[in-house]
Amino acid sequence: MQRRQFATLLAAAAATALAAPALGQSKAPAEIRIGYAISKTGAYAGGASTTVLPNYQMWAADVQQAGGIEIGGKRVPVRFFEYDDRSNSEEAVRAVERLINQDKVDFILPPWGTAMNLAVAPILHKHNYPHLATTMISDHIPQLRERWSNLFFFTLTSTDYANGVVDVLTRLREEGKIKGKVAIVNVADQFGLELSKAAREGLKKAKFDIVYDQSYPLGSQELQTILNEVRRREPEAFLAFSYPPDTMALNDQAKVVGFNPKVFYTAIGTVFPMFKNRFGANADGVMGLGGVSAELPVTRDYRERHLAMFKQEADYNGSAVTYATLQILQQAITRAGSIDRKAVSEQIRTGSFETVLGPVKLTNRLWAEASSVGQWQGGVFQPISPKTAIGVKPAVFPKPEWK
Repeated sequence: MQRRQFATLLAAAAATALAAPALGQSKAPAEIRIGYAISKTGAYAGGASTTVLPNYQMWAADVQQAGGIEIGGKRVPVRFFEYDDRSNSEEAVRAVERLINQDKVDFILPPWGTAMNLAVAPILHKHNYPHLATTMISDHIPQLRERWSNLFFFTLTSTDYANGVVDVLTRLREEGKIKGKVAIVNVADQFGLELSKAAREGLKKAKFDIVYDQSYPLGSQELQTILNEVRRREPEAFLAFSYPPDTMALNDQAKVVGFNPKVFYTAIGTVFPMFKNRFGANADGVMGLGGVSAELPVTRDYRERHLAMFKQEADYNGSAVTYATLQILQQAITRAGSIDRKAVSEQIRTGSFETVLGPVKLTNRLWAEASSVGQWQGGVFQPISPKTAIGVKPAVFPKPEWK
């Protein structure tokens, strides 16, 4: 296992002085040790290197520049530990165990993706680490919330995301723009199976006609056979519950085979800057999962800083959410006046925090304000559902022809 230790002292001022440190806590430690295992290689590397890792690096730079996470009026240096989990859940578990038992870290940042977060959740719970899951989508959130009391959710459920797509299609049907023929494909892992199941149930309940429904193995890149079969069914809407590599392949190969339905939706990766860079004007009209509006000044500032640091835009969904969770963790440590993990978790559970998303307060350990569906419009990925989302825009319809 490759291991890189950031021995440079990294620290930050508490981003807020909204609450005084808790009384009766022990004196500030000599340092705070924070670790993470992330998919730097393997099938999940594209998502991790876009949504999660840059934000960990950006936060580390921010805390270094500020000089310390504040505990009891003192700025305390931070040491970071990093491992590559190689997109393998067993490797992620081993890495987290090493962070706990060998590196003796005080806090652990989450990995990327549903499967990896589920793999490490029991260990984090056992050792009382707050687990701020930013890229885990599941319909089992109620059960997981009961099982693991230190797990905090910053995504919606699979059904929420799927129903967001169904709502968009329902509005289009009510407006007389489509009749209701839909095709579904999905990557055959936890994420894809849950989302497609929820979408299937939602579409059937709304009386849509599912003309195609097929899964494909994780890592599949040759998808023309599926797309040709879908094209023959003549759906008005194409829904792919996909991961970044297959999201790119589906868009590439749909253009090659001349498949251009009125609604074209691909899930994870559609919001990524590499999607816009790769497809240019052809990105316009493509829908995808989530969508964080850049209309709030604090979000615009975050995106500008991300671009300046990495020479690449942040994605339009999980990037800002990931950075916000780091701000929440930092503020919770300061308010707890301690690195006691139970005390920090209690602050996260009950507090309100100033973040790059604006004010954030969890309800029953869930941030429920995320948008469910977005769409590329004029080079910007805009939220289009639900109607209550910050900066929501009407959907562009139909999807333009491939250029």
